[in-house]
Amino acid sequence: MSSFFHLLTRLIDFFYKPFRKFIPLQTFRYGVSGGLNLVLDTVLYFIAFHFIFQKQLIDLGFVVVSPYIAALCVVFPITFFNGFLLNRYVAFRKSPLRGRVQLFRYGLSVSGALLINYALMKLFVETFHFYPTPSKAVINIIVTVYSYLMQKYFTFRGCEEE
Repeated sequence: MSSFFHLLTRLIDFFYKPFRKFIPLQTFRYGVSGGLNLVLDTVLYFIAFHFIFQKQLIDLGFVVVSPYIAALCVVFPITFFNGFLLNRYVAFRKSPLRGRVQLFRYGLSVSGALLINYALMKLFVETFHFYPTPSKAVINIIVTVYSYLMQKYFTFRGCEEE
């Protein structure tokens, strides 16, 4: 698995050359890694919302879940672990913290991101009556800024710039 991340890092670094005067390498790696995870999140969310839940309410017996929140719950674990691995092995690979500490901190920061996602989905879809998929895409941009700051200064703290 580490050879995959090594290859991915080398590929990202190859495309970094034109940007090196404007952005640090670590930030570029985070941006590309996050972008890949964002695309995965958006595609999986679209599939879950439209094809798995077919835009229908989900009655779990004790609670009824809206299809856009159900899709969020299905996609979350996939992008959680994918995002952690990309951050750990590509963007912040020089962090001195142990893996389990990083995973715990990542869980805390992603919990905040999930709460932001949930609150903004409720606001955009139920209050503003925006379509769920474009709402999710806009929310992803907001959450990306939050996530970058949390990863850099909390989850993978102490990771020097390369």
